[in-house]
Amino acid sequence: MGEFVRVEKADGVATIRLDRPKMNALNRQTQAEIAECARQVDADPEVYAVVLYGGERVFAAGADVKEMADMPYAEMALYSATLQDCFTAVARIGKPVVAAVTGYALGGGCELALCADIRIAGESAKLGQPEILLGIIPGAGGTQRLPRLIGPAKAKDLIFTGRQVTAEEALRIGLVDLVVPDADVHAEALAYAARFAGGPALALRAAKQAVDRGLESDLDTGLEIERLQFSARFATEDARIGMRAFTEKSQAKFTGR
Repeated sequence: MGEFVRVEKADGVATIRLDRPKMNALNRQTQAEIAECARQVDADPEVYAVVLYGGERVFAAGADVKEMADMPYAEMALYSATLQDCFTAVARIGKPVVAAVTGYALGGGCELALCADIRIAGESAKLGQPEILLGIIPGAGGTQRLPRLIGPAKAKDLIFTGRQVTAEEALRIGLVDLVVPDADVHAEALAYAARFAGGPALALRAAKQAVDRGLESDLDTGLEIERLQFSARFATEDARIGMRAFTEKSQAKFTGR
């Protein structure tokens, strides 16, 4: 439990809750706490899925510009590595991760949402990568995860212009997956995550790794990653339980082994 980030667990779902007034600016301490929470929920066998949430008003307004403004290059070279490590820890959570996006998700806030598998946004949400307006570029995955998600041309438009997009446009270009009334964002994210509670945790982890690693590879390498992950599931108890339940027309009760 950190000062600005905490984990809330209920019914197999963990919420990583950002709470740094007023705008959840991602300073060094907040980054470190996010990374620690990500590692915590990844290792917790009682957690089947994860929700990223910044509260009712804002998801995260980005990195703490005041903290970065006067950093010399040598210090920033080290800081940027730590910044990316924080986001990578979230992206590497081996469980379904849902970003519940309310209010602003800008700069580092948008990059944090990009680390999730699914993004659910409120109707008034605004997303974007405005770093270019500060004379810099995204540094926590925006130039890499964004084009992989929405394609290079749309990603370049957002990165080059620094403009903010509405939830409606974000849905249209594939930046978010579902838009709901603002008041329903967290509940919708929890409901989506809850469907994985009690599910085949090892298979879900393998599926996520196969997709993510495959996207970083050529097709042949990706297919080999898939083959190895697929065949490895046959060494698990969950695979035997699932296929036995199928043949017996019963409900599978997975063990996570």
